[in-house]
Amino acid sequence: MTDQHTTAPTAPTVTVGQYLATRLVQLGADHVFGLPGDFNLSLLDQMVTVDGFTWVGTANELNAAYAADGYARLTRGIGALVTTFGVGELSAINGVAGSYSEDVPVVKITGMPSTSAKAAGLHLHHTLIDGDYEHFYRAYREVTASATLLRAASATRDIDAALMTALRESKPVYLGISADVAIAPVHAANLRTPLVPARSDLGELERFTEALAEAVAAQSRVTLLVGPQVHRTGLEPLIRSIADHDGVYVAAQNMSKAVLDESHPASLGTYMGAFTRIDEAREAVDDAPLLVLAGTVMSDFLTGFFTQRFDEDAAIELGLTTARIADTTYYGVRLTDSLAALHRVLGDSHRPAVEPVGHPPVPEAPEVVPGRALTQAHFWAAVQEWLQPGTTVVADAGTSFYGALDLVLPDDSALLGQPVWSAIGYTIPATLGACVAQPDHRAVLFVGDGAAQLTVQELATILHRGLTPVVFVLNNDGYTVERKIQSPEAVYQDITPWNWTLVPAAFGAADRIVTATARTDDELAAALATAQETTGKAVLIEVVLPALDSPRLLTELTQAISAAAAKAASVKP
Repeated sequence: MTDQHTTAPTAPTVTVGQYLATRLVQLGADHVFGLPGDFNLSLLDQMVTVDGFTWVGTANELNAAYAADGYARLTRGIGALVTTFGVGELSAINGVAGSYSEDVPVVKITGMPSTSAKAAGLHLHHTLIDGDYEHFYRAYREVTASATLLRAASATRDIDAALMTALRESKPVYLGISADVAIAPVHAANLRTPLVPARSDLGELERFTEALAEAVAAQSRVTLLVGPQVHRTGLEPLIRSIADHDGVYVAAQNMSKAVLDESHPASLGTYMGAFTRIDEAREAVDDAPLLVLAGTVMSDFLTGFFTQRFDEDAAIELGLTTARIADTTYYGVRLTDSLAALHRVLGDSHRPAVEPVGHPPVPEAPEVVPGRALTQAHFWAAVQEWLQPGTTVVADAGTSFYGALDLVLPDDSALLGQPVWSAIGYTIPATLGACVAQPDHRAVLFVGDGAAQLTVQELATILHRGLTPVVFVLNNDGYTVERKIQSPEAVYQDITPWNWTLVPAAFGAADRIVTATARTDDELAAALATAQETTGKAVLIEVVLPALDSPRLLTELTQAISAAAAKAASVKP
């Protein structure tokens, strides 16, 4: 859940910009990402005057959206970004759409032209020269839970309503703030009381708890399949408490990998339908006497392309704002309370202890053959041996994410990725957000060369802020996922080659990072040792891999995709 801070001004009035910034700080979003532009300068001038507010300038607006998204995921609260009107907000909209797709509460703030300019329909820059200033506001209505153009008279009410919507629905919201509205005075009284997240309907919660106790009492074993919405609401500690009850197993969808430490006896690891690594773990989910779906998302990549065998309708379903048992839905029962009810019910009943299943063996350190060219299999086995507890693993879509999914993460670690929206390039700016959000956990980023070329500018921000992630650039000479699916030799699968170890110098930050290139087993071993020893600087390791090599899980997935595509192509229209 969000950390509530008590920051409140002592003056009777504040500006709209100060009011918004104070609310963000109160909700734990004290780092705000973005870029200045002439239409948001008055707004930013007000926001930066608020105690506790920290501005994090990024290289472009898309990266700001990705950084705010990563920040929100790791703080289990909200993230925020500010852009200028038109050109800036359109650059950010892809990132905000990803946040909507993956249930991440991000506040998208746009600095807009003055209300008088809009009323007159002036043909200003950053517009479509048609006098309509709401084109982009309407676009954001498609990818946010609410979109509001603030007026001074109702600004405090509308800001609070938008922030409450983001918290309640775990979705992005949009605020458009004209330059004159940003500096308008408003009453500060409401800021004395921090916003409180929505609570469950007590009557519905009581009915649900009674039905839940009846359903659980009849079963000797309960299996939880935990999805990403548990992460969004910061409920990992509650999942750990539930896992400590006898007769309980816990599996995670891939977007919530390691929601429970994978060394825990109740852990079934990561569930992906037919692509689940351990057969016994898959069976423990698919054949569970009682299956509880906790904050799950039933999309293609999270279900192993819909190969789950369990009956979703027969499972107990705990969503962000509703719960369901059989054919009865309990509206207004929030995930926080439904999981707490499950914890209480399990504590009031008794069942035999579980026998640990589904724990993939942690592989031994791979043999290092000097001069032998690296492979994906050797690389991930070496990384498995090298990872330390308390790590935030960040993995970009493609070879990086599906290689990381097969890792057995050390305790107190987490995997940050974007498998539903799957926008390549997401992770470098998301690593910025993660490092700012969790400075006590070292971030370890895995990103492909093609993905890195989209957003590598944000590495400069990471380095100049003194952040110290370890970055693995998997250089396999192009778009390996697409090569594995279709047309591996096509010209569109290629990318321009970069000298990755010289990139930090171009950013003016060569003294803030240690770089290495690993082409062979022994070069990788030396680079990993260097990364382990280097704690006061960032580390970038270019890992040179074959173009058509891929991790185990990605190989299986792309074979399935290729087979499905071939079958579809063979069907006559």
